[in-house]
Amino acid sequence: MNERMRPADHPPVARPRVGVLLVNLGTPDAPTAAAVKTYLREFLSDRRVVEIPQILWQPILRGIILNTRPKKSAHAYRQIWTEQGSPLAVHTRAIATALAGQWGEDVMVDWAMRYGAPAIGTRLTALKAAGCERILIVPLYPQYSGATTASVMDAVGGALAGMRWQPAIRTLPPYYDDPAYIDALAASATSQLRETNGTPQAIVASFHGMPERTLHLGDPYHCQCQKSARLLAQALGRPVETSFQSRFGRAKWLGPDTESVLRRLARDGVRDIAVITPGFAADCLETLEEIGLRGKEVFLAAGGQNFALLRCLNANPDAIHLYRTLINRELAGWVDN
Repeated sequence: MNERMRPADHPPVARPRVGVLLVNLGTPDAPTAAAVKTYLREFLSDRRVVEIPQILWQPILRGIILNTRPKKSAHAYRQIWTEQGSPLAVHTRAIATALAGQWGEDVMVDWAMRYGAPAIGTRLTALKAAGCERILIVPLYPQYSGATTASVMDAVGGALAGMRWQPAIRTLPPYYDDPAYIDALAASATSQLRETNGTPQAIVASFHGMPERTLHLGDPYHCQCQKSARLLAQALGRPVETSFQSRFGRAKWLGPDTESVLRRLARDGVRDIAVITPGFAADCLETLEEIGLRGKEVFLAAGGQNFALLRCLNANPDAIHLYRTLINRELAGWVDN
């Protein structure tokens, strides 16, 4: 509205902008049992994450899991916590900071967590208040799953439902086979292997696990993980073993299980191994503690000698180039790149 035509009592209007909201899974606020319990209550109450009727699941969650798991998980978090906080939050914030200003002052880059803080609804509201009438949602999940990407969009929809003046929304599609993603993974892996001055006998690509029933129900996650690993192997010019980690509960999960693969390789005479976690955009509990500490222990106990955990893309230059490439495409028509 032209300033000279605006009524004197008209509320302030921010100048129109475009928002980019990076979203990662989430983390407790502190490595304490109380903070982990709060986080797990939200995470494990998501119907996308646990697809058991709530009337059956909630008594198990509140009566058993939330009274036993937080203390154990808090101990795991304490082993990887940094002075700046949770590694997942530290790296996700660093990605957003590195991308800020890449498209000029009329594009705002922010970040949120699906579970915990900063919440998706809070950041969407802040972007809208700052004048972002168009917002690109960027789920930091290369492979699509109902438990990850779809859950993010559920939270976005819930936030929009409470807004009278809603922004226009776009969503970054899964990028599991995008050449820029594969190139970034290969470049990062090659650089890190060069740092160790070694050539491992085997490379394992470990992805977060999902119940096997999700595959049969039509979730494309398993197929997309397999394709990512296959393309990465081609880019590296050597075989890459695919496995799945983080099993929970008694249901059958996608396999093979990462720990079983590590044991088998060691028992087959593999002494030097590197593990890459291509499904994680940033290092977190599942990469640093589950693989870097417990996975290493499993491999060495089975007869292995040298174990290297390759860092996630985090906010390294290859990662920032990747995200800029992906986001550029989705901002077409909204921003002059």
